Amino acid sequence: MTPLTHPITQKWPAQHPDRLQLYSLNTPNGVKASIMLEETGLPYEAHLVSFETNDQFSSAFLSLNPNNKIPAIIDPNGPGGQPLALFESGAILLYLAEKSGQFLSQDAALRYETIQWLMFQMGGIGPMFGQLGFFNKFAGKDYEDKRPRDRYAAEARRLLAVLNQRLEGRTWIMGDDYTIADIAIFPWVRNLIGYYEAGDLVGIANFPHVTRALATFVERPAVVRGLEIPSQP
Repeated sequence: MTPLTHPITQKWPAQHPDRLQLYSLNTPNGVKASIMLEETGLPYEAHLVSFETNDQFSSAFLSLNPNNKIPAIIDPNGPGGQPLALFESGAILLYLAEKSGQFLSQDAALRYETIQWLMFQMGGIGPMFGQLGFFNKFAGKDYEDKRPRDRYAAEARRLLAVLNQRLEGRTWIMGDDYTIADIAIFPWVRNLIGYYEAGDLVGIANFPHVTRALATFVERPAVVRGLEIPSQP
């Protein structure tokens, strides 16, 4: 099924069906894909999945990702030259790294060590920072009982300490080489202390290696571009 015939194109027509199609929103998970695409230089077309209008629950989007989460992609030139539809940001990062031959070492040991840190983000940083955001900024902030917020704040601090220790003496998570692990992790750190307004709560100043690496990350031209993709009206 090509981008031209996939049900999702009923809602988001492909203007360039020969290019990789990205369906996303610039959340921490969403920008993993757009930053990776900007970093690799792979040709793609971006489509905005608006949460304000519940696009993620539309039948068109669910035809691509039944789990109603962004990002998702269709690559018209997937393995064996066949179209590939894919969801889950971590899987998308791995796929794009393999397709482009970038940001994931070909050395087996380094490759799996990088994947290890990608899973660290997916299993820890993403879920825990997201829960802290709910209890610190969104509906959860009105709960009188602050124990849930404090539980997630404590876990966020623990995860930041692990990350800070890893980055001591290293430019990036894997050392001198910028990888998909960095592309996965740093949008979440940026969101935690920015959009979620939880920097003081987690004591971000106590993690100088994290903040140093984050500052370097957000200055990368591809990151600057990717953080704004898909553009919003």
